[in-house]
Amino acid sequence: MDEMEEELKCPVCGSFYREPIILPCSHNICLACARNILVQTPDAESPQSSRASGSGVSDYDYLDLDKMSLYSEADSGYGSYGGFVSAPTTPCQKSPNGVRVFPPTVPQHPPPQHLLPQPGSLPPIPRNSCITCPQCHRSLILDDRGLRGFPKNRVLEGVVDRYQQSKAAALKCQLCEKSPKEATVMCEQCDVFYCDPCRLRCHPPRGPLAKHRLVPPAQGRISRRASPRKISTCTEHELENLSMYCVQCKTPVCYQCLEEGKHGTHEVKALGAMWKLHKGQLSQALNGLSDRATEAKEFLVQLRNMVQHIQENGVEFEACLVAQCDALIDALNRRKAQLLSRVNKEHEHKLKVVRDQISHCTVKLRQTTGLMEYCLEVIKENDPSGFLQISDALIRRVHMTEGQWGKGTLTPRMTSDFDLTLDSGPLLQTIHQLDFVQMKVPAAPMLQLEECCTQNNSATLSWKQPPLSTIAVDGYILELDDGNGGPFREVYVGTETICTVDGLHFNSTYKSRVKAFNASGVGQYSKTLIMQTSEIAWFTFDPASAHPDIIFSNDNLTVTCNSYDDRVVMANSAFSRGVHYWEMTVDRYDNHPDPAFGIARSDVLKDVMLGKDDKAWSMYVDNNRSWFMHNNSHTNRTDGGITKGATIGVLLDFTRRILIFLINDEQQGPVAFEGLEGVYYPAISLNRNVQVTLHTGLPIPDFYTPGEADPTSSVC
Repeated sequence: MDEMEEELKCPVCGSFYREPIILPCSHNICLACARNILVQTPDAESPQSSRASGSGVSDYDYLDLDKMSLYSEADSGYGSYGGFVSAPTTPCQKSPNGVRVFPPTVPQHPPPQHLLPQPGSLPPIPRNSCITCPQCHRSLILDDRGLRGFPKNRVLEGVVDRYQQSKAAALKCQLCEKSPKEATVMCEQCDVFYCDPCRLRCHPPRGPLAKHRLVPPAQGRISRRASPRKISTCTEHELENLSMYCVQCKTPVCYQCLEEGKHGTHEVKALGAMWKLHKGQLSQALNGLSDRATEAKEFLVQLRNMVQHIQENGVEFEACLVAQCDALIDALNRRKAQLLSRVNKEHEHKLKVVRDQISHCTVKLRQTTGLMEYCLEVIKENDPSGFLQISDALIRRVHMTEGQWGKGTLTPRMTSDFDLTLDSGPLLQTIHQLDFVQMKVPAAPMLQLEECCTQNNSATLSWKQPPLSTIAVDGYILELDDGNGGPFREVYVGTETICTVDGLHFNSTYKSRVKAFNASGVGQYSKTLIMQTSEIAWFTFDPASAHPDIIFSNDNLTVTCNSYDDRVVMANSAFSRGVHYWEMTVDRYDNHPDPAFGIARSDVLKDVMLGKDDKAWSMYVDNNRSWFMHNNSHTNRTDGGITKGATIGVLLDFTRRILIFLINDEQQGPVAFEGLEGVYYPAISLNRNVQVTLHTGLPIPDFYTPGEADPTSSVC
């Protein structure tokens, strides 16, 4: 019920509907709010004349106007006296629910007493007044009836009453903007529950409001429930009850409307019957809407579950990321320790070498210094003979010691620099390139059935990734079975999402499926699609595989040759299963040539008569007789030749693995060839003296009854 509350609130004042009327656009609005948003067109009367015309307004209706003013001031900021408005250039304001409306001009002082509404009249509506729907913004100029021309929505009014009665027992103030307080009074004229602060602010006991009767909330609820339901009456004939329904205008009408009004020539039906009919239609429409609402609820549950799963997966993924980064940091710390160990070893080695050299040099320097001091003392001796006895030995020792201080002795054995440079560039580059890679295989593709089709013996398949899938796809793999319930085989691998497979068997049922792959692996298969190829073979001659001397016409159905030598041309379709029949008519036959008709492998020789090699099986025929030929072996000479206009038929039956020829609907000789298996193309050989036209898609001749398949045969 709470979800329905927005449907029961006026788009202008934001409160529950009070005396709702139905606009032509099918939207609803409070009667008081409708008066409040009226705008005069440029042809409207002057404000003075409009005000003067309001001198005949009743007290009761003025109270309605006052009630309207009260709600407008309390809820939307509209002016107090809502029957007269300014030009359409009046700045717009917003109601509590955000709908833009044009408020009326507010008089600065209460109107004089002689301008107050008088009993027995309705509040005046300015001529040429215009009302704009606050929801769809469609505008309508009112006629002489004014707002009375709009039907009152009694059903909506009743729903609002029932909804308000079903609310909680504690009556709340209807004007509190936030956290409504408990109501203390109800105004019978305004039909509004007030708390004390809102009553003092919005319903002061002065002016016209002083005449309003305030009652306790409980008594006000009882009076609401006890108020009798109003009987729906015609908007044009207020004394007449609505009794019929105009089908053309789609509105209830009264008896007088049918007799005098514009509905006299329209189709009408009983109001009760149309009431039941429309109730049924509404119920039926609600069933579909209910299904959509159920789906929406299930979808919301799915989304809420996704939120929970996303949160759980986010926590898990974050923990995994932290663990991986910590592992990298640990590995870097271990490598750091290893490198520091190498630096320490190099440091100790350098120190040891330098210290050893210092020790060695110190010893030698001590020895050299001692020798120098000794020699100086010897030089001081004055005994020549004694000096000469030892001078040679001392000279040799000095030279020897000097030689020990030779080249390299006074050069450091180790440099103070560390000849180590840490190559951190690749690692830093790797760290900068550190990013997430796709950790999941792609989802199963979706076959687009509206784009998948078969034509003749070709099949076109189209697919796409699921709409919500964000996993990268490197390519797709399309698989088909053999059309006979056999295993699947790959027919396409690539990045395209559409593929046409040619060369399938006619009159065969194929199963197809597709899967996606990326660096992480291969995803699941799509749903299997079953396709049926054409029951009857339609084909033409193939220019791509024909000898260059062959001349094509008639959309590749008619061929001839520009050479006197025999040249071979094949069809663009091959057969390996089923029973197939096609015919060729002789359009031109000059000088009694020997055209050959039959079947061939794809690698048959193209510059000799069909049947000369072991790749073709044919019947060649002249104007008197025919022969069967395979691998240059001529057999079964049969009388009966061809002329211009003759028809040659070829019957290939893979169930019996035989080939039969016909001339002018009569079998020519016995069964030509047996034991046929594999893939064969329809083929002929001819020269420039012959022109033939191919006819395909033909039924099997009546005289022939296909047999059951040989269980020992194999089909490729």
